[in-house]
Amino acid sequence: MKVRYKVLGFLFLLSIITFLDRVCMNVVSKYVKEDLELNNQSFGYILGAFSLAYALFEMPTGILGDRIGPRKVLTRVVFWWSGFTALTGSAFGFVHLLIVRFLFGVGEAGAYPNTSIAISRWFPAVEVGRAQSVIWSAGRIGGALTPLLIIPLVHLVGWRFSFVLLGIVGAIWATAWYFWFKDSPEDFPGISDEEKAEILDGRKETQEHQKLDWQTILKNKNVWMLMLMCHLFFYASYFFTNWSSTYFQEGRGMSEDQTKNFISLSYFLGAIGCIIGGFTSDILSKKLGLKLGRRIVGVTGLGLSSICFLFAGLVKDNQMAGYLLALCVLLKDLTLPVAFAVCVDIGKKNSGAVTGAMNFAGQMGGFFITIIFGNIVHLTHNFNYPLFLISGCLIVASSLWFFIDPTQALKKSLSS
Repeated sequence: MKVRYKVLGFLFLLSIITFLDRVCMNVVSKYVKEDLELNNQSFGYILGAFSLAYALFEMPTGILGDRIGPRKVLTRVVFWWSGFTALTGSAFGFVHLLIVRFLFGVGEAGAYPNTSIAISRWFPAVEVGRAQSVIWSAGRIGGALTPLLIIPLVHLVGWRFSFVLLGIVGAIWATAWYFWFKDSPEDFPGISDEEKAEILDGRKETQEHQKLDWQTILKNKNVWMLMLMCHLFFYASYFFTNWSSTYFQEGRGMSEDQTKNFISLSYFLGAIGCIIGGFTSDILSKKLGLKLGRRIVGVTGLGLSSICFLFAGLVKDNQMAGYLLALCVLLKDLTLPVAFAVCVDIGKKNSGAVTGAMNFAGQMGGFFITIIFGNIVHLTHNFNYPLFLISGCLIVASSLWFFIDPTQALKKSLSS
């Protein structure tokens, strides 16, 4: 097996662990709220604390990865977030849990930007989209496994110790990554000269690293369009990450088993969507050019997902709503690996900073929808109003793909 595929295997496992830790709070929300006597409004602030911290530290950690490499940064990231995942089980009240989840978000920030850096250094350009699709499908697999693994575990050892076990798993990954991975193919012992040449001749990294600051990002319209698109896109993503369990059980009156099945189905279909989106984008890019290859998938996936969100909020039948929401994940996740591939397309050696900027905007969208959902439900007792809001956000995000040009590299746009 080629070494770069082993690298991808490590990142595949990382993405699974990331979503196991991230979605776990959604899955056990019923038990946490009962144990700590929290309503949906206060629980929304706890969930939002993670998103806010993630957003604030996303771009700095991406820039750090560009400078010192993803080996050291991902090791620190995973050890940090694994520690605070374990400490989540120690929470005894609202403030305690709020602080722990904020620090959990600080630690996890930069995980996917640094994953993108590793991909940009280890994969030729023609494989970037499909590599991203594998990474994001792994996250969806992690999300699909979470209710299947965590709910029985909670019944066995309780929700608190479940978080401790997840933290241990992350620490094992970080240790193995630090001792095995190298930041560049040139530094990896045992890699063949043929594979090394294949990577170096074909990858996107053709520029020398340039120091990026906020002024650089603010002057780049292409990056701003990407950030705004991701901001609106993540309104949908964080509905599933943070609130789907509450929606199904409290909003639709489903049982825990029904909820578990629909959450797993949603993420399983999301994994399929990531694979289809990444591979389709690479194929279309070869045939129609990079701009159309990325743009067609982005417009189509988010546009169709918007329609499904709208009808999920309108239908009365609970089963139909569940299946429509699962389809929403498949459709919106067609776009996910494409968005991160565009960060590599335009960022090149600064792909960590560009990914961090985009993901910062996305996480802020996750923060807003997490707070908005909890407050709307608390004030109106209507669980479908947020779905209509998300539908509107997705149709706007879909249209923004017409203004995103992956052929305009960051260096080129700054010199124009």
